[in-house]
Amino acid sequence: MFSPIQVSSSTHLKMETLSPNPDLTLLNFTNCRKPTSLPLSFHRFSNPDRSGYKQRCVSLSCRASSSSRHRHEPEPDRDLDLIIRTIGSRLLSFAAAAVAVSSICCDSPAVAESLTVAFPVSRAREVNTVQRTLVEAWGLIRETFVDPTFNHQDWDSRLQQTMVEMFPLRSADAAYGKIKGMLSTLGDPFTRIISPKEYQSFRIGSEGNLQGVGLFINSEPKTGHLVVMSCIEGSPADRAGIHEGEELVEINGEKLEGVDSEAAAQKLRGRAGTSVTVKLKSANDPGSDFHIREVEIPREFIKLSPISSAIIPHRTPDGNLTKTGYVKLSAFSQTAASDMVNAIHEMENEDVHSYILDLRNNPGGLVKAGLDVAQIWLDGDETLVYTIDRDGIAEPINMIDGHAVTRDPLVVLVNEGSASASEILAGALHDNGRAILVGHRTFGKGKIQSVTELQDGSALFVTVAKYLSPSLQEIDRVGIAPDVQCTTDILSSLSTQALIKTTRSASSVSPLEADSCIMVAEHQLDVQRLINGSAS
Repeated sequence: MFSPIQVSSSTHLKMETLSPNPDLTLLNFTNCRKPTSLPLSFHRFSNPDRSGYKQRCVSLSCRASSSSRHRHEPEPDRDLDLIIRTIGSRLLSFAAAAVAVSSICCDSPAVAESLTVAFPVSRAREVNTVQRTLVEAWGLIRETFVDPTFNHQDWDSRLQQTMVEMFPLRSADAAYGKIKGMLSTLGDPFTRIISPKEYQSFRIGSEGNLQGVGLFINSEPKTGHLVVMSCIEGSPADRAGIHEGEELVEINGEKLEGVDSEAAAQKLRGRAGTSVTVKLKSANDPGSDFHIREVEIPREFIKLSPISSAIIPHRTPDGNLTKTGYVKLSAFSQTAASDMVNAIHEMENEDVHSYILDLRNNPGGLVKAGLDVAQIWLDGDETLVYTIDRDGIAEPINMIDGHAVTRDPLVVLVNEGSASASEILAGALHDNGRAILVGHRTFGKGKIQSVTELQDGSALFVTVAKYLSPSLQEIDRVGIAPDVQCTTDILSSLSTQALIKTTRSASSVSPLEADSCIMVAEHQLDVQRLINGSAS
């Protein structure tokens, strides 16, 4: 017999065995007349103390059930922006905690009508446990999934059907497969479940230290293919010559069709000193046929450091020598904002007067980290992003009394690998007039996921909202277009100083100085200096 389970503040499920058939369970729950809405509350961020910068918790009020306890954690090496929550008494033990944009709850007591569903209870204990997990996952999706039509299907009937399909199974893996099949009917590749073992691996990666190959991968929304977003600089994957845009098709002889990004990431991880063999599909140029190559990559201890910085010497068109501060942000981890503040302070002490923020191939991570980084560059009460809930209601997330660390001219570099929190940050800086965007159109991932640790140790990822830029521009499946692209035509129109760099020998120019997008960015900074000088 199952114990009563409270899934949320408005949906209660009670399961009890019916006599004389011990394999049939009665599921009774209150059914909202309309799907429960997901209020993403208006919030104003307080400005961090710049003298001793600390990550600040974002606590958005919500009438959550007292049986739920919350803990927020980062996912610095994933494609998802996460709102993370723990249900029940299970608190996550690892310390890499950070907060996200909102909490999830029911906005009012449900106007209930009775609904009873019967389904068979498996005699296999491990399958029985997964059945309980299914009920828990079903309730969370029922209340929070961004599409209140559940992809135009009867979500309550889907629960009963999946329970029946689970009944004859004998393994937990097979039962989890049924849940994954049920979630796939929602038509959203980002809403998924991972097993307890997979979630343990996910948590290890979230702490910023892992054993693996240093590869960022993402599930391409339109095709479901696993695509390389970027490699950690100096990692085994980087040294093996793996490039962004390549499709990962096989790991250790196992084809990856239908495998999600987290499951594939787990296959890539492993004990340092071992190796993994991957097959990648790539093309040498847009006009060539795709071909598959096989690469063996050693696994090592990977340290995820989100910030790297440098000072680039630059001579302006009028002959003056200046210094440009270059900051590359590779992922939005829990330390991204504080590390960036430290990097900027160091460069300010070196008399830097302009900045380039490089978000190229940054696949995202914590929404909160992206918003914190935006505050480093912005003043006042600016809107950083809009969230759109399941009812289509747009709510702004605003700063309050912001004070930028620096007001020097800023250019942000983006490309096709800039996704999720990268797009939130780029949109916030661009739409508020703080930065010029240079590069190529971004990836176009404008959805926010929650991840909840379930009672059996598995984790449920649910798309709960999508976001728009401060100017209410759509991002999902569209991306953000730069103000200036890095093209041959643009390069040919640059200043004489930039053209000299393109013709000088490689030995006399640093890789950063020879980067075409950085040359375009420096030209844009020169234009800003000229405009600001004229204005003054």
